[in-house]
Amino acid sequence: MIPVPDVNGSAALAICESLLLALNERNVLPEREIVGILKDAAAAHADAPGTDGLADHHRAVAALIDGILAGGNSVRRR
Repeated sequence: MIPVPDVNGSAALAICESLLLALNERNVLPEREIVGILKDAAAAHADAPGTDGLADHHRAVAALIDGILAGGNSVRRR
């Protein structure tokens, strides 16, 4: 059987990225605030104590968000 990817997580990520782009394009949030939101989200997972048994998951989430920041996916940088 072919493994099904995390559809809920993929949908949530796509929606959030679209919202961040729309907020920036409509001058609701400046780029620096969107970057700050992403950095805060990454730090929340990077700094998670791992006592919930999901340390690898938290590290992977932080790495994914850091990759989004590096790639500029959620902010169309000018």
